[in-house]
Amino acid sequence: MSYAESPALANHLMETVLPVRPALVDRGSSERMKPGMVEDLIASGRAKAMVISQRKALVSRDGLWFGDAGPLWAALGEAKAGALTAIYLGTTLRPSSVAEGTPVLLFTVAEPPVPGTALIPSVAQWAGFREVAGRLDATDTALFIEASAISNWHATHTHCPQCGTPTDIETGGWVRRCPKDNSEHYPRTDPAIIVTVVGPDGRLLLGGGGPADASNYSTLAGFVEPGESLEQAVVREIGEEVGVRVTACQYLGSQSWPFPASLMLGFTAITNDAVARPDGVEVTRARWFSREELQEAVLSGEITISTRLSIARSLIEHWYGGVIEDLQP
Repeated sequence: MSYAESPALANHLMETVLPVRPALVDRGSSERMKPGMVEDLIASGRAKAMVISQRKALVSRDGLWFGDAGPLWAALGEAKAGALTAIYLGTTLRPSSVAEGTPVLLFTVAEPPVPGTALIPSVAQWAGFREVAGRLDATDTALFIEASAISNWHATHTHCPQCGTPTDIETGGWVRRCPKDNSEHYPRTDPAIIVTVVGPDGRLLLGGGGPADASNYSTLAGFVEPGESLEQAVVREIGEEVGVRVTACQYLGSQSWPFPASLMLGFTAITNDAVARPDGVEVTRARWFSREELQEAVLSGEITISTRLSIARSLIEHWYGGVIEDLQP
């Protein structure tokens, strides 16, 4: 029986979790350990490459743009657009903008070449993930997110944190090593909890930041602090942001959100409190919704909620018990 069929069940944690989304790229963690594997792939004639510069990727029509890795690497080098880096992303497990079984590299370049130069077609465009996410298929989405995460890390971790020496890139782009003290440094991910809070009457608490009269509402979220468990972070963040005391919570699923380096860990939580008090800083408004009230508010345009690309929407619809219809333009 679902929450929608019996709202009383909303006061109890369920064993149901969010669906597991299968990996669409084999990251080849053992393959990338081989010295020179990136150089070998560039020269192989088999690999394709996507390009990121200043947190934007090259896209064409409704997908990422991929070039032949060898010629593109040479052309980008000749374009003299600043530092050029090659990173191994993995091998595609499903067909998308490239065929299934294609080795994919990421080329990052400091200055974005103008489309129509450096073997980049004139129809290609530079775009951020949010601009094109709704048009990408699942594999291209996975590659864009992976590429964003690793390129963001490289851009902000160029020197050894222990001695300040510029580090060398190893392991297909997934390790940076200090040549002075030989220390290894790995990509970081910052865990953040994101939560649906359900009250004693089964209603859902949503909130938002910015102007107090804004219409966008979503789940509540916050970063996990050092030495804190995920569950402790849920209790603390909800208490700090809306003054609600969580009595129990349950993990449901996760979503990578590397903008710049977050992993969103989704929870549902219950509370005996019926009044929310926004902190006025991170959360400027908070509101309780029944299922009927939420659907009516979305369809009328009174409020907007998170898009279907986000784990926030998945969590909200998990509580709702089905798909929430959006207002049609």
